[in-house]
Amino acid sequence: MIFINDLDEDINSHILKFADDTKLLKEVRNSADSSQLQADLDKLVLWAQKWQMEFNVDKCKVVHVGNSDDGSTYYMEGSELTKVSCEKDLGVWISDDMKCSKQCMHAFNKATGLLGMIKRTIRYIKDTRVMMSLYKTLVRPHVEYCVSAWNPHYIKDLIEKVQRRLTKMINNMEGKTYEERLQCLKLLTVEEEKK
Repeated sequence: MIFINDLDEDINSHILKFADDTKLLKEVRNSADSSQLQADLDKLVLWAQKWQMEFNVDKCKVVHVGNSDDGSTYYMEGSELTKVSCEKDLGVWISDDMKCSKQCMHAFNKATGLLGMIKRTIRYIKDTRVMMSLYKTLVRPHVEYCVSAWNPHYIKDLIEKVQRRLTKMINNMEGKTYEERLQCLKLLTVEEEKK
């Protein structure tokens, strides 16, 4: 980080730096704001050329957030930056409407895929101890990653569906309701956990 401490000198936009990621943020309400953002991008490019730490322009993206955006086009090193409606940042999907549905679906699909892998791999020893250990180690962390970004809107439905599927996979749970399975496994519903 010491090598890039001067990266934000003379930059008027808000800049975020993490490891080798750099984000430039600016509220754009008119063409003057858009020009200022482009000027800041140009300053970043000059800094990178000076210190021989080129940006990978192909990986640079523009996400226009909100209603007041004019949809301006931005450039780095003469190349137009790709406009996207959703981008993954540090493992979290950020969309232009700032809703978390894509992140939730990604987490749900990952957790469901892992449950499927567990079901295919563990065929005979589906006892409570083994299955709960696998669930808590492999599956639940994916569902709970960055949960503070999208809790409480989707957490109940998302985690509950995954947990419901897990309880059906464990031996001796056939014919029991979800509530009965939770009692046998000494689990709470997600809603009860959050109280």
